[in-house]
Amino acid sequence: MGRVALVTGGTRGIGLGIVTRLKADGFKVAAGYAGNEAAAKACADDLGVMIVKGNVGEFGDCKRAVAEVEAELGPVDVLVNNAGITRDSMLHKMSPEQWNEVIFVNLASIFNMSRQVIEGMRERGYGRIINVSSINGQKGQMGQTNYSAAKAGVIGFTKALAQETANKGVTVNAIAPGYIDTEMVSAVPQNVLDKIIGGIPVGRLGKAEEIAACVAFLAREDASFITGATLTVNGGQYMAG
Repeated sequence: MGRVALVTGGTRGIGLGIVTRLKADGFKVAAGYAGNEAAAKACADDLGVMIVKGNVGEFGDCKRAVAEVEAELGPVDVLVNNAGITRDSMLHKMSPEQWNEVIFVNLASIFNMSRQVIEGMRERGYGRIINVSSINGQKGQMGQTNYSAAKAGVIGFTKALAQETANKGVTVNAIAPGYIDTEMVSAVPQNVLDKIIGGIPVGRLGKAEEIAACVAFLAREDASFITGATLTVNGGQYMAG
């Protein structure tokens, strides 16, 4: 029987790439989603994975969603906290709603989801928690104080929880993608996109499959000596020390 993996924001973009890879690697996979029913149905039909709807910003909803996954697939061995949104604005124009929504979905969700699985992982002596941060959580980005703060917080959370669980067989790591060729990035005006690509040393956007490969590596049983790390995957655009 394969291990169970739950991927939040797993029916589109980077998340879909992660779900596809973990399924191919033999995991029993559940893909979380917030509301895009068409994308969720396509994910379930195309890949044959479980889909589970919920709001990662709400603790109770996360508890319910994880319970549904564990009832159908078994205890969660690998949690990939990938769900995220943007509500970009310069701070002097940002509303409390724009700030709070991003903080709840991008940062509070990491607690909300991890809290549901951490006790079971500790008791079983095995677990992998992989948190998706961002290049902008490492270097900051104008117009994204909310997003950058949340994604930087993800890295701090990762380091702290890794210390708590290191002797329990549970690793906690983060991945900080750069600009990846997803629907969200493709929606950027071409002149802006050209400037972004011009600042990436490898000369192109990343691919969802490349982020998925990093997740797959950290999810492996033989990646047990790696914890508290942040894997930077951005084509050399920002070289974190």
